[in-house]
Amino acid sequence: MSKMPKRYQTFVAKYPEIGAAYESMGEAVRLAGPLDANTCALIKLGISLGAGLEGGMHSQVRKAVEAGATPDELRHAVLQATTTLGFATMMRGMSWLEDVIGAS
Repeated sequence: MSKMPKRYQTFVAKYPEIGAAYESMGEAVRLAGPLDANTCALIKLGISLGAGLEGGMHSQVRKAVEAGATPDELRHAVLQATTTLGFATMMRGMSWLEDVIGAS
């Protein structure tokens, strides 16, 4: 897995029990059903975009890339927000996506 953001590393170092519980819950959720890592990351990317969570979206883009998502797949996922959340929200998401993948 990619290197965790410094802010997250600092939090887990200061609160190791909370960090372990959070990671354990995340693992339990991942194992709870049949979705693969790429699909889960794309779903969570959409949730992050809809909730306006820039850091969450950055994280899910990295996870989706690690799980095999291509830049075109990621862009297509973000485009899905247009008719549900609006053009401006989709454009915000596209900007956050490009923060991570650049102009690849």
